[in-house]
Amino acid sequence: MPTQIDVLEALQQVLVGNFPDLPLQLRAELAPLLTIRSLRAGRTLFAQGAPVQAFYALLSGEIESRFTAPDGQVSVLEHVQPPLLFGLGAFVAGLPSRYEAVAARPSRVLVIGSAAYRLLMDEHPGFARALLAEFARRFDGTLHQLEAARHRRAPERLRLALEQLQRERGEPCAEGLRVRATQAELAALAGVTRQTANEWLRAQGLRSRYGCLLVQ
Repeated sequence: MPTQIDVLEALQQVLVGNFPDLPLQLRAELAPLLTIRSLRAGRTLFAQGAPVQAFYALLSGEIESRFTAPDGQVSVLEHVQPPLLFGLGAFVAGLPSRYEAVAARPSRVLVIGSAAYRLLMDEHPGFARALLAEFARRFDGTLHQLEAARHRRAPERLRLALEQLQRERGEPCAEGLRVRATQAELAALAGVTRQTANEWLRAQGLRSRYGCLLVQ
């Protein structure tokens, strides 16, 4: 069971990582309103079509946000890394979630519910400005993804998907850049078949090994 000290440390990590201009004295007011939740790999935090009672900040691990089409096809939206926020849209709008959030590996999240949200919005205008900027950034990214999906060919979608994975999961290594993602994940993010992704990687001279992509 997380202690109050655990919550305070987690809150500081989230404030510094997402809202560096907010006063750190907020911690004392916010901490009693927050909880930490641990998820094992494969556990669903919230389901597609379900109401969302809070939004979240990832403290450790990785969350995969994805949605399933009526035909059963799964599309990956994002691989959330610490200390990013997620679940914002459905929570703020009071609508069912358009996607599901699943722990890609063992993860811990800070749960930010209605009481904490009201305190931040009503008492600290800097939070509202920072949140609006975050929404604008994500909306722009969504438009970019939509444009790519509708008007760009598979090679261009694969390039954009690989660039996104590099930002989210890239790790320098002796051979260049290691991206912790499989061919199947790259294909799902680009909206192509695994065979198409495999052929594109070979054509680019890129390799897949032990669940990673090696980018020169």
